Amino acid sequence: MIAYTITLRCRIANRTGMLGRLTTAIGENGGDIGAIDIVRAERDVIVRDISVRVQNDEHGDRLVAAINQLPGVEVLQSSDRVFLAHLGGKLAIQSRVPLKTRDDLSMVYTPGVARVCQRIAEQPEAAHSLTIKRNSLAVVSDGSAVLGLGNLGAAAALPVMEGKAILFKELADIDAFPLCLAGQDADTIVATVEQIAPVFGAINLEDIAAPKCFVVEDRLRASLDIPVMHDDQHGTAVVALAALRNALRIVGKRLEAARVVVNGVGAAGTAIILNLLAAGVGEVLACDLRGILRRDDVAGLPPMQRRVAEATNRELRSGGLREALAGADVFIGVSTGNILTPELVRLMAPDSIVFALANPIPEGDPEQLRDVARIVATGRSDYPNQINNVLSFPGIFRGALDARARAITPGMRLAAAEALAAVIAPDELSEEYIIPSVFNRAIVPAIAAAVAHAATEEGVARRETI
Repeated sequence: MIAYTITLRCRIANRTGMLGRLTTAIGENGGDIGAIDIVRAERDVIVRDISVRVQNDEHGDRLVAAINQLPGVEVLQSSDRVFLAHLGGKLAIQSRVPLKTRDDLSMVYTPGVARVCQRIAEQPEAAHSLTIKRNSLAVVSDGSAVLGLGNLGAAAALPVMEGKAILFKELADIDAFPLCLAGQDADTIVATVEQIAPVFGAINLEDIAAPKCFVVEDRLRASLDIPVMHDDQHGTAVVALAALRNALRIVGKRLEAARVVVNGVGAAGTAIILNLLAAGVGEVLACDLRGILRRDDVAGLPPMQRRVAEATNRELRSGGLREALAGADVFIGVSTGNILTPELVRLMAPDSIVFALANPIPEGDPEQLRDVARIVATGRSDYPNQINNVLSFPGIFRGALDARARAITPGMRLAAAEALAAVIAPDELSEEYIIPSVFNRAIVPAIAAAVAHAATEEGVARRETI
């Protein structure tokens, strides 16, 4: 597993059999050797780099200690490949125009740039074509909900936002800038983004805790005339809907007749539910720690959960997850690990569909779930059918920027889900292939075209796309 691969720089006595002793010690201590390279060879010693897969940081430390006990071997340095990949940051700025002569300088800077400034002052819309605004977005976070790690703050969130920026560039050729904010209250986030918005063509909100994320997104959508989307909500919701459409095709059920249980009514769960309702799903039961949400029992619920309660559970069912799953066609979990047992899945309707999306530990063991459910998806890359928001956000923002959209609407997100589902041809669908690989290069163009078209249809596009 690449997440725990270390490179050990070892100084080894240049004697017959020493490398064999070293590799044997690594194996006996549970290490899995990936590669061995010579750094330099001298008369008495050889320095080698050895890549070793380990279970975790502690395992790596134990392995180093064991190697250092070998006569004639010394570990000079232990490097984690993940940290090496992040060394110095993962991003850099590169000029798109040459700067080799005095003439070049006069065009890109003074005096030539003054004419461009005057044009934009007279025609503000010209900024979309004459600056980076045309193809750039800000990835904004306050670090209050970093991955599944919690509130780590702005500095610790930066590696994630850098990674997100790389995904935008590599998958959709969008120039994305990570902006991690020290202030974590909604007013500070909103005011900061409003102030920096003139630079960007869109805003991607990331890793902002609920319920604050709902407030921030709503206020920025109202105050800005560029697309704003909290990806943790809507990116996941788009991919889940796309995967569900294909899963239902396999089992021969219609979305309009399906009953779906969503466990976890935080940022992702709320967006999944609202997206399913917008798509015309038959029925949704939303569960949290209180049990099944009901519109007649909303006292004490936050505003977004109250909205979910009022839009779901038409039959006013009561109880917990067990009662919700009885006869359900679909389970979608965005909650916590190890709460869904095979026994609970057996309560569901025949040909049940289970999306256990909690990370890193799914709601149920995927191997066990496959024995009782027709189709199983997780949020993990080591199992089939990974529900990952990277499948959606590059294409959504590519389409929004291409159309110079004022916003990202529910209709644009539904179009994105349809396009993503359609990337897999009907004759290619199977229980273990309901969603394409993140490396399928057909995804972004398909989603971008669908989103841009929807933006035009909904009247939020300022530029028609072909």
